[in-house]
Amino acid sequence: MAHVKISFPDGSKKEVDLSSKEGLAILRHSASHVMAAAVCELFPGTKLAIGPAIDEGFYYDFDIPKKLTPEDLPAIEQKMQEMIKKDLKFTRIEASKEDAIDLMEKEGEKYKVEIIKDIPDKSVSFYRHGNFTDLCRGPHLPSTSYIKAFKLLSLAGAYFRGDEKREMLTRIYGTAFENESDLKDRLWRLEEAQKRDHRKLGRELDLFSLHEEAGAGFIYYHPKGAMLKSVLEDFLKAEHLKRGYELVSIPHLAKADLWKRSGHMDYYRENMYVMEVDKMEYVVKPMNCPGHILIFERKTVSYKDLPIRYFELGTVYRYEKSGVLHGLLRVRGFTQDDAHIFCSPEQLKGEINGVLDFAFDMLKTFGFDYEVNLSTRPDKFVGTQENWTHATEALENALKDKKIKYEIDPGAGVFYGPKIDIKLKDALGRLWQGPTIQVDFNNPERFDLNYIAEDGTKKRPVMIHRVVLGSIERFLGALIEHYAGAFPLWLAPVQVAILPISDRHFDYSKTVMEKLFKKGVRVTLDERREKIGLKIREAQLQKIPYMLIVGDKEASENTVAVRGRKDGDIGAQKLDDFTASLTAEIEAKS
Repeated sequence: MAHVKISFPDGSKKEVDLSSKEGLAILRHSASHVMAAAVCELFPGTKLAIGPAIDEGFYYDFDIPKKLTPEDLPAIEQKMQEMIKKDLKFTRIEASKEDAIDLMEKEGEKYKVEIIKDIPDKSVSFYRHGNFTDLCRGPHLPSTSYIKAFKLLSLAGAYFRGDEKREMLTRIYGTAFENESDLKDRLWRLEEAQKRDHRKLGRELDLFSLHEEAGAGFIYYHPKGAMLKSVLEDFLKAEHLKRGYELVSIPHLAKADLWKRSGHMDYYRENMYVMEVDKMEYVVKPMNCPGHILIFERKTVSYKDLPIRYFELGTVYRYEKSGVLHGLLRVRGFTQDDAHIFCSPEQLKGEINGVLDFAFDMLKTFGFDYEVNLSTRPDKFVGTQENWTHATEALENALKDKKIKYEIDPGAGVFYGPKIDIKLKDALGRLWQGPTIQVDFNNPERFDLNYIAEDGTKKRPVMIHRVVLGSIERFLGALIEHYAGAFPLWLAPVQVAILPISDRHFDYSKTVMEKLFKKGVRVTLDERREKIGLKIREAQLQKIPYMLIVGDKEASENTVAVRGRKDGDIGAQKLDDFTASLTAEIEAKS
């Protein structure tokens, strides 16, 4: 591990481990500056936008006079290597806003001028290495020679400041590590991630598609994808019913007044689809909570009725900028495994604990590890600070009681309450947004919800918003990549493929198929007049868990020749024996 003395913007200096989270951020930000310098030298006339470090590397957005292609990246890397070998020092320069704007205007850096004008401070800082100077808060490495292992990865388009009405810029992604070994491991993971890309596998396995002519960000499930989604949703319904939840279902459209009452029109309008119907404003629901509240308040509720747990696989619609849409992972229409719990303040702790147990049971079923964050009050919020403190303490105490390791994510709560965020960790160690648990004192106040307490007085319930998987679309995207499309038997949209060797084996193959159908097995019969080797290869490519090869011997002996996706040739089995072992494996969800 390399420890380097870093000079910070406040004048302090300290030793930083470049393999730590802090150290990698400094290393990668420094690498982004070197990349920007290389691009400017290679392509005169380039204008600079922003170039931050990110979780897995760095990027920089450029306005470049020519269209870059991946073939340009090696030349940029070579120029970066030249600068690194020169051991150019990173030097901090401070300037007044006026002087900084004047300097950037003279250099034609219009994007930097706009950024500087939005900085509230009276002075700003630049960092220089060699002949290159860039607006930056810092800190940076002492010099370029500390950048030991880096790689430029890809090109993308990016709107300036993420605004699709602004200029389209060229974004170059890269990554950097403290040593070559870590870089090689990262590059292997990137290569493996490309193989597992859910969009690629979605096409190859014929699971889903997106259609620009119908609108960006909306998923069309094909038969196998719809089956996968249905299996997941049926499982979720059963698990909720086992835990005392009641199923509800609400419309997709509601008057805007309902969303004004809930606070969404004030705090979430830019993400909502608003339309006019009968000269009144209506909203396509972005959330299910106000609808569930209407169901709760339809009748008088006694303390004996609490807790009330409403569950819905509710499809919602949220406006996302086109630049951030990404397959199943970022969409405009999606289904949530959404539930709302109404409980007394005394029941709150137990209900949070129950949701945590439920969420961790689900993640264990699908083979995910996880990380946990406690997201606290944002700058823009509703309700009293007292209620926020109470809600935050309830969530934090539940985590402490269960001895769950967690990090604080300051200001990342939703406008009506704090939340526990559980991130799924997949087979490649990547994190995905998963279960969330939110405590809400605000909506019960806004909707004047109450229950009759044991002493006959009216009291205010507490509301818990929670999902145990999250967006079904996002979860399926993560699941496809986690399993690389090779789903466990119980989830696989096709569990068994029957492969007759020739036409004369069709009748027995149909008998096998009917028997499996009756046991609830998802089975397909390949009746094509193709060689058996081709049928096996294609079933393998479709990642079907079991293949049953049927020929003369199998037909005469009432057996099947079993081939497993993982184990290859398993051998002949009596049809009844195979069926029994198959159904046992499905029930075990192994």
